[in-house]
Amino acid sequence: MKKSFLIGAALFLSLMMTVYAGGGAEANGGTETLSLRMGTGNVTGTYYGFGSVLGHVLKEKANIPITVLSTGASKANIELIDAGELELAIVQNDVMHYAQYGMELFNGKKITSFSTVAALYSEVCHIVANPAAGIRSVADLRGKTVSVGETGSGTEFNAQEILEVYGISFNDIRKRNLSSAASADALFDNQIDAFFFVAGSPTPVISNLASRKNIIILEVDDAHAAQLIRNHPFYSRLTIPAGSYRGQNSVIHTVAVKATFVVSSKLPEDVVYLLTKSLFDNLVLLDEAHSKGAELSILHAIDGISIPFHAGALRYYSEFGLSPVLFVPRIFPSPVVR
Repeated sequence: MKKSFLIGAALFLSLMMTVYAGGGAEANGGTETLSLRMGTGNVTGTYYGFGSVLGHVLKEKANIPITVLSTGASKANIELIDAGELELAIVQNDVMHYAQYGMELFNGKKITSFSTVAALYSEVCHIVANPAAGIRSVADLRGKTVSVGETGSGTEFNAQEILEVYGISFNDIRKRNLSSAASADALFDNQIDAFFFVAGSPTPVISNLASRKNIIILEVDDAHAAQLIRNHPFYSRLTIPAGSYRGQNSVIHTVAVKATFVVSSKLPEDVVYLLTKSLFDNLVLLDEAHSKGAELSILHAIDGISIPFHAGALRYYSEFGLSPVLFVPRIFPSPVVR
């Protein structure tokens, strides 16, 4: 507890002490006085690990000082950009969709002060279950004790949307709101029957649990995945390769959202163009420094996005003949698949 407090205090002081000189850069038409802050996630998570690598590469190649900060991840990052306390961030593409339209965890408050640069990599919707509880499919979660992530988290809304297409609401399960680590511990101790966790695969939380207990990862079958994607186009189909976790001997078909690089819409076009160019000109460095770097490509970087791209990013993509097309959101879901 003391260590966590000290880390949090240090990160808070770092955030408060970082100086943003964006006004000077805009006035001068250059990046000489520019200093940027990038929001990521928890220090033990993929956002912070990959964000630290991304921030270092952009700092060196774009020659712009960038301070990488640990934050509360997607929702917090969007709110910090809106408050002028961050200029860059990594967020889930579904959470930024909610922010743009004031939906779900943003509860009617629309936030449109940020723009897209690129989708980075897929975040897999893991549905982990205890086979001893008689669970073999998502449909079997009805009546079970299930952790759906922390209250208000992206994971909680992913869980709600996935369950919805199976005709299951939160009222049909014994819902728990636990963090990923607490969920894994609770399943190990047989206090819950299953949990949802959205993260790049393989993820240490599930790997560590699988090394201590027999678990299964549930599939989202083709019909329900298709309905989910029709309802919420920010999802995509994805497989977890066999052997990703101990005891997982076959491919798992599921769905995913995307970790996305966003920026404040107030940043000048030339600055965002330089950041975008520095990102794609240095894919080899990102790949060498972090496993998620291998997933980044210019073609997939424009898929599954519902938030407008920054003019600087669009300028870069246009040089390759690419014109990102935003999907049209469906605010009211279609009837569920039974």
